[in-house]
Amino acid sequence: MKEFNINSLVRKNILELQPYISFRDNNKFENPVLLDANESPFGEFNRYPDSTQKKLKQKLSEIKNVAADQIAVGNGSDELIDLIIKVFCEPKKDSILMMNPSFAMYGFYASINENKVIKLDLNADFEIVKDDFLKISKDFKSKVFFLCSPNNPTGNSVKDIEFYIKNFNGIVVVDEAYIEFSGKESCIDLLEKYPNLIVLQTFSKAWGMAGARVGMAYSSAEIIRLINTVKAPYNVNSLSSNKVIELIDKQENVNIESILNEISWLENEFQSVNCIKKVYPTNANFFLIEFEDVEKVYEKLLEKEILTSKRSPQIPNCIRINVESREENIQLIEVLKSI
Repeated sequence: MKEFNINSLVRKNILELQPYISFRDNNKFENPVLLDANESPFGEFNRYPDSTQKKLKQKLSEIKNVAADQIAVGNGSDELIDLIIKVFCEPKKDSILMMNPSFAMYGFYASINENKVIKLDLNADFEIVKDDFLKISKDFKSKVFFLCSPNNPTGNSVKDIEFYIKNFNGIVVVDEAYIEFSGKESCIDLLEKYPNLIVLQTFSKAWGMAGARVGMAYSSAEIIRLINTVKAPYNVNSLSSNKVIELIDKQENVNIESILNEISWLENEFQSVNCIKKVYPTNANFFLIEFEDVEKVYEKLLEKEILTSKRSPQIPNCIRINVESREENIQLIEVLKSI
């Protein structure tokens, strides 16, 4: 990677943009009379939430060993993906690079912003071919590279991930939505080494808080300041922030072990399912499975109101299936064995 200059990557109008600053959240008062925000004086949630999420960032700082000013909090990781593209990619001019197949929302938000989406095709084992990466990076000079690890929908972790961070002349976003299930080290540990790195995590998966919509970006203080400049003033609500803080205090993400046990149980059960052709290795809380007759399997599961994610034809004959409770997993296996 060449010498990193953040200003050369950021859109000029973003560099000149003045962020929304809540006077209330950026000053300390003992007993304020709040007449500044046109709120109602009545109701349990009548006041706007802290626009800077100070308490939540402090909690995250403690458990992740990252400075609070290196953390941005979003309305799910989706909002942060959108904001990153808005910060760095000039509409109708710049492009993003993403693995193929991978999480579709990278391309979705880039397309909304009128940025070209360059897809780096994975090999038969859903791994990146390094020579292909180097060539496509040189040819297209994309501004942002989205690396999903473990990857959705394939389930595998990216090998030698540091190679891609140091050999991409732009912003590398490592999406670690499923990192807790993988047993791998987080790229948060690489933030001091690589100033072009952004790491995304979420409370939606291992923490069981998908309904709260809370995602996090970890990066340099400089990049986080830019993300906070373009975010909506009150993008994370009080209920979600308070619930996440409560979960962190109670350390209630202990269900990871239960899910890992279910993964092992399902791997064993899949071996006796005749309609399965191949089960791909997973580092996430889901399996990508190739079936002999994917349409028949998908429709049979749907008849029994078992909802799965059909990935065919993009990934031929494959369905992505989430790991759930033992009761629900038994229902899945029973239907599959009946086909």
